[in-house]
Amino acid sequence: MVAGGPLLVEGPVELVLADGTVCRSDHPVVALCMCRRSRTPPFCDTSHRRRAHPERPPGGPTAPD
Repeated sequence: MVAGGPLLVEGPVELVLADGTVCRSDHPVVALCMCRRSRTPPFCDTSHRRRAHPERPPGGPTAPD
């Protein structure tokens, strides 16, 4: 596992999801999402790198009206 990131698995892999969907990857290493933010589950799309709520610095720029 990568701290705060995906679970790395040696590929190729074939996963059967709870709903019966079969997901396959022929890559030599497959990153499985552990943060549940991925737009391509069960595979990692690096969404874990983004903050859940972007912070604005005090007095920083604001969105235009």
